[in-house]
Amino acid sequence: MGQPSPAQKDRDWWRSAVIYQVYVRSFADGDGDGTGDLAGVRARLPYLAELGVDALWFNPWYLSPMKDGGYDVADYRAVDPAFGTLAEAEKLIAEARELGIRTIVDIVPNHVSDQHPWFRAALAAGPGSPERELFHFRPGRGEHGELPPNDWPSQFVGSTEPVWTRLPDGDWYLHLFTPEQPDLNWAHPAVRQEHEDILRFWFERGVAGVRIDSAALLAKDPELPDLASRPDPHPFVDRDELHGIYRSWRRVADEYGGVFVGEVWLPDAERFARYLRPDELHTAFNFAFLSCPWEPGRLRTAIDTTLAEHAPVGAPPTWVLCNHDITRTVTRYGREDTGFDFATKAFGTPTDPVLGTRRARAAALLSLALPGAVYLYQGEELGLPEAEIPVDRIQDPMYFRSQGTDPGRDGCRVPLPWVAAMPYAGFGAQQEPWLPQPADWPAYAVDRQQRDPGSMLRLYREAIAARPVFGDGPLTWLPAPDGVLAFARTGGAVCVVNLAPEPVDLPPYSRLLLSSGPLDDTGRLPQDTAAWLQA
Repeated sequence: MGQPSPAQKDRDWWRSAVIYQVYVRSFADGDGDGTGDLAGVRARLPYLAELGVDALWFNPWYLSPMKDGGYDVADYRAVDPAFGTLAEAEKLIAEARELGIRTIVDIVPNHVSDQHPWFRAALAAGPGSPERELFHFRPGRGEHGELPPNDWPSQFVGSTEPVWTRLPDGDWYLHLFTPEQPDLNWAHPAVRQEHEDILRFWFERGVAGVRIDSAALLAKDPELPDLASRPDPHPFVDRDELHGIYRSWRRVADEYGGVFVGEVWLPDAERFARYLRPDELHTAFNFAFLSCPWEPGRLRTAIDTTLAEHAPVGAPPTWVLCNHDITRTVTRYGREDTGFDFATKAFGTPTDPVLGTRRARAAALLSLALPGAVYLYQGEELGLPEAEIPVDRIQDPMYFRSQGTDPGRDGCRVPLPWVAAMPYAGFGAQQEPWLPQPADWPAYAVDRQQRDPGSMLRLYREAIAARPVFGDGPLTWLPAPDGVLAFARTGGAVCVVNLAPEPVDLPPYSRLLLSSGPLDDTGRLPQDTAAWLQA
C-alpha cells in the first residue's frame, strides 16, 4: 500500500494527535477576576502553538451554576459569563485553527443542571406531566412514598448519599451525581433530538470534535429496578441501547468531518471495543494506562491490553497520564502506591517530589512514543505537583459528599503559574485565584522553564516536536533486561524505559534523539529514565 495522501492525513489527524486539555477556570485569567476565561486562553494560544499540540480539548465552558465544576450545564448554546461570551468562543476556535490547532468541546449528555429550562419546567408542571417525562421522575416506595424508588448508588466514589431527591409534591427524581444534576431520560425522542442539534450547533462553529462525558451511563433500564435484584445486564451502565444513540451521533459528526472521544470506564475489553466500531465513536479514553502503577510488568500489560482492545475495530488508542479528576503524575509517581484509584484517595499521603518528577519525565517519553493519540492535561508539561488545598478553600463536591474523607479533585485544578515575578504567578494580576496557589508555585512558572534547558516544559516541547520519528505504524517489543521496556516503531525509532534498580546498557543505536534525564558516565540509562534512539 502507498503512503496516505496529505488530504487523508488531514482527515485522520486525530489518530496520532497530541491533544491538550484546557480546564478553562484554571488556565489563564484574562480579566483579573480570579477565574480563568476564554480571553486568557486566546492570549496564550502562541504558547500552545509553540508547545506543538494538535488540538485543545476544553472542559465545559457553558452556562452553569458551577455545582460540579461546569458539568452541571444550564444552556449548551451559551458560554458562562465567568468565561466570556459565545462570540469569544467562536473567535478562539478560529484563532486556534489559524495556528494549526483544532478545538474539541465537552458534552455532558447524562444530565443537565437543575437550572436548565427543561428541569425548571418539569418542576413547575407537576407529577405525571409531559415535562417530567424528559427526566426520571418516580413515586417513592413505602407506605407513604417516603423511600427512594430504588437502591442505585451514587457515581461519586466514596459517597453514601442517595441518588434520588424527593420533591414537596411527592415525586422523586434521579441524579447519579449531585442533586443539582438531574439525569435525562434517553428513551425520550426529544432528548435525542436536542443533543443532535447541540452537536450541529458546535460543529457549525468550527469545532473539530466532541468529548463525551460519562459516555456509558446515559441509557437506563425503563423499569429502574434495584441493582441488587438485577446486576446483569446493569440497569444504568453500558446498556446496549447506547450504541444506537452513538450511531446516530456518528452520522451527525460525519456530516462535518468531526470526531468523538468517549469517557468509557469499563473493565470488559470486548464491550469497551464495541463503542469504537467504525460507525460509533472514533476514540475512547484509556483508563487502564492512566491508573497503572509505575511498574514494568503492569505497564507492559496495560499497553498490550490497550492495543489488543483497539485492534479488532481499527481504532487508535489514547494515552493519558492525568486529567482534571486524577492526582497529578509527579505526585502520584512519588508515592509508595503509584497507581490511581478514586477509592484510595486520602489526605496526607506522603510523596517524594524528586522521584515523582524523574518518573513523570520518563512517563512523558513513554506515552509520546506509543502508537495512537496522547492527551496532555494542562500543567503536566510544567511538572506541577498535586496541590494541598486548605480544607476551608476546598470546592469539589466529592469532598463534601464523602463527609470530608476524600480530599477531592481541586488539587489538580489549581490555576497555572505563568510569570514567576508577577502576583499570583501571572495567572491574573488583580484578584486572588478561585483556588489558592501553593507558595512554591512561581518555581514552576512558564517564564522560568522556558529559560531552563533541563525543565519539564523544554522536555515536552522537544518530545512533541520529535514524535513524528516514530512513524504511523505498530509497536514491536524488543528484547530487554528485567525491569526495562523497549520497543521499536516502523519509523525506525526506539524507546527504552528503565524501571530497574540499576543502570542498563542501551541497545545499539546511531543517535540519541532525546532522553528524560542524562545517561551515566558509561553511557548507560539510569533508573526511572527513558530514551529515544535512532536505530
